Amino acid sequence: MILLSPRQFLPAVLLLAFVPIPDLTAADAKDSAAADPAEGHSSHGEVFNEGPRQAAYLIDGLGTTTFDVTSSSDEAKAFVRQGVAQLHGFWYFESERSFRQAAMLDPDCAIAYWGMAMSNRKSEARAKGFIKEAMDRKDKTSRRERLYIEAFHEYSEAKSESTEDKTKRSEKYVSKLDDLVIEFPADLEAKAFLCEFLWSARRDGNKQASYLAVDAMIQDILDREPLHSVHHYRIHLWDTKKSELALESAARCGLAAPSIAHMWHMPGHIYSRLKRYHDAVYQQEASARVDHAHMMKDQVLPDQIHNFAHNNEWCIRNMVHIGRVGDAIDLAQNMIQMPRHPKYNDIDKSGSYKYGRERLMDVLRIFELHAEFVRLCETPYLEKSGDKNEDLKRDRYLAAALVATGQLDKAMEIRLQLQTNLDTKKAERTAAGDKAAQTAQKEKKNDKDVEKARKAAEATLLGDVKGHEKAIDEIDGRIAANSGKIDEALALFKKSTGVPVEEQVAIMIKAGKVDDAIKKIADHVQTNKNETRPLAAQVETLWAANKKPEAKKAFEELRNQSSEIDLSTPAFSRLTPIAKELGWEENWTTSRQFPADIGARPPLDALGPLRWQPVAAAEWSLADVQNQQRSLTEFRGKPVVAVFYLGAGCLHCAQQLQKFAPKAEAFKAAGFEIVAISTDAQPVLGDAYKDLKEGFPFPLVSDAELNVFKSYRCYDDFEKQPLHGTFVIDADGLIRWQDISYEPFMDPDFVLKEAKRLLQQDQS
Repeated sequence: MILLSPRQFLPAVLLLAFVPIPDLTAADAKDSAAADPAEGHSSHGEVFNEGPRQAAYLIDGLGTTTFDVTSSSDEAKAFVRQGVAQLHGFWYFESERSFRQAAMLDPDCAIAYWGMAMSNRKSEARAKGFIKEAMDRKDKTSRRERLYIEAFHEYSEAKSESTEDKTKRSEKYVSKLDDLVIEFPADLEAKAFLCEFLWSARRDGNKQASYLAVDAMIQDILDREPLHSVHHYRIHLWDTKKSELALESAARCGLAAPSIAHMWHMPGHIYSRLKRYHDAVYQQEASARVDHAHMMKDQVLPDQIHNFAHNNEWCIRNMVHIGRVGDAIDLAQNMIQMPRHPKYNDIDKSGSYKYGRERLMDVLRIFELHAEFVRLCETPYLEKSGDKNEDLKRDRYLAAALVATGQLDKAMEIRLQLQTNLDTKKAERTAAGDKAAQTAQKEKKNDKDVEKARKAAEATLLGDVKGHEKAIDEIDGRIAANSGKIDEALALFKKSTGVPVEEQVAIMIKAGKVDDAIKKIADHVQTNKNETRPLAAQVETLWAANKKPEAKKAFEELRNQSSEIDLSTPAFSRLTPIAKELGWEENWTTSRQFPADIGARPPLDALGPLRWQPVAAAEWSLADVQNQQRSLTEFRGKPVVAVFYLGAGCLHCAQQLQKFAPKAEAFKAAGFEIVAISTDAQPVLGDAYKDLKEGFPFPLVSDAELNVFKSYRCYDDFEKQPLHGTFVIDADGLIRWQDISYEPFMDPDFVLKEAKRLLQQDQS
């Protein structure tokens, strides 16, 4: 495995496969649909197409799970128990993989299909498909397992259109789990699943059972198994109710299943609620490291992992609170660097790209790193995203940074463009209101209803108008402050909302509004307890107001939170002269005194890397059409692209290539070599040229033994068949982007754009 800093990556190589492209008629498509499943599709049905297609393996560090399984295979039993442990950790992608492995080892293992259904509770169609498979096999299993299967089957088949339907469905499921626990009181996992559902069913309108009653059930499990994963459910139970009651579970949750990232993440909820941000960062950093290690080991796209992006963005927020500015920026940039995929990670999804971009802008703004903000807007990190709301926020912050760095002309350019956009939005809002009113009048509505229709239509564009107005107000306020018009600036900041309080109080001090500044920063510190940035601003404010005893007290409070502060950041380095005058060292930070209630904590480096990085593509050497050996090595150091395709007879592959073929020149113009990898045997490769006058201007190689398909994970281990794959690999042989699926990836423009972005950001 080769691990490099993304700044060190060399230009990339793209791997894309080409085959002759037959004409596909409507009759072809109809005949294909009526025949056996298409190449890459599951022979077991549609629900098996999605989800993991590669084999599971037994993983250490998933905790202790006791779950009796009816199966002829001891190995299948072990994978079911592993899947149950992963369910308790909300590691759904991997729990489904474990249950699939069990079903492969023993196709009659009914509870394995129940596990697949449980792994897809939020995907009702897939859950229904899996639980049907379990029901078909339930007579081959124990009564206890039948109760699990029948309970979830009734739940999945019940009506869920209305809140009332969902409530009835949930209440019935709780009753069924109750019956299971009553009949089998030694089944700790059934009791754990009941505890989880009593909490999670609140979103379906279920009335929360007594918190103490649920906690008592959790404690009963822990009395028998102190490191059971039910610690996870106790954290959820008390998270928003009374967080301190989950502190013991917060200390033990990660230790209960250290290989599951989410089990490290959840204690961060409790510590964040209690303003213990250093402890929260430890948990969320541990979660990130475990996820990174897993994804890099098993070649899984980051945003395929449940809650991965949410954990990392929250980790960044808490890093900001404790002053770990450099690491916060680094982790935010790493999120932006991660491969984007239209299914998992795009600007309109709550994935790494969206969260990383938001957090990067926030940390630069909070710590007044204006010059860096301006610089990054010229790179892929903070380029225009194409999302109107994200780009409005970016333009607002950029204009503010330009004013702060003295580039008023450029700031005014953005301000004028925003004003033009605002005028257009207002005109569109008025036109929409007029149109709705005219329609209502034609329908002979009364005056009140006409006006109601007008306002409803205008409201759809109100957010756009308000967003532009607030952005312009901030820019105007900063320009006013820059020219000494402090009262005007502060009034505009109040209208705009969102201008960092720390910057506002600094302006107020300069204008002599000392008392107002002191009160404003005191209120801000009180609202944001234990956060280092507000405290640093309070120290500066009080010192500038010549209130040195009060400044010293605030500084002492800051020093209590200072163990991980990045002193190179201006917001903190400006305090060095104050620290010296107060008799402290130039490095005024202090070591942290760890609370006694955090329990044992492994070193973070032992859990995995802080940053996700791409991994090395497997080497290969395959015969081409002329029976000459070609290899990945020959492309090292220069641009290569590949789509793994399922032979010339795969109609879906032909459809893919009909989309990619016209773009071949665009790939070449961007500097990318091309090589093709096929499941066809080497003698058959030549058939691809028979109907082509020009032939192929790139190598076409045979992997009939499927060894390379398997090494790139383009293979269904459960059904023993190849899968479609498209990869972007850089000049160092690192996989930068991938799509592995039962369907070929059909968007060549996305592949080319993403490949360029991944390489361009390496030089940023």
